[in-house]
Amino acid sequence: VQLQASGGGLVQAGGSLRLSCAASGRTFSTYDMGWFRQAPGKERELVAYIYRRGTYTSYADSVKGRFSISRDNAKNTVYLQMNGLKPEDTAVYYCAQGTATAGQWHTWGQGTLVTVSS
Repeated sequence: VQLQASGGGLVQAGGSLRLSCAASGRTFSTYDMGWFRQAPGKERELVAYIYRRGTYTSYADSVKGRFSISRDNAKNTVYLQMNGLKPEDTAVYYCAQGTATAGQWHTWGQGTLVTVSS
């Protein structure tokens, strides 16, 4: 399985971006999907995750009410809609596949850079 993230870029504070992560293979719908981010000099953090059938989502406190994760299992794709972006959201964003309840993420995408200017 390979994960290909896209959609990053430069946006002004208050703006929006939509990240996408496309998966190869036939196992997409059998795993949970997550979005992580890593800012310069900081540890990687979990931003949001969604259960394999899309029945449950969870968000970091820092993005609640601004970000929304969704998935389309027919397209093997997970999305992260980011609204109300802040400079502190600047980071490389990674998608990952695994088991959210176990905190185990076994497959990672290559990352896409999001830069929010003030």
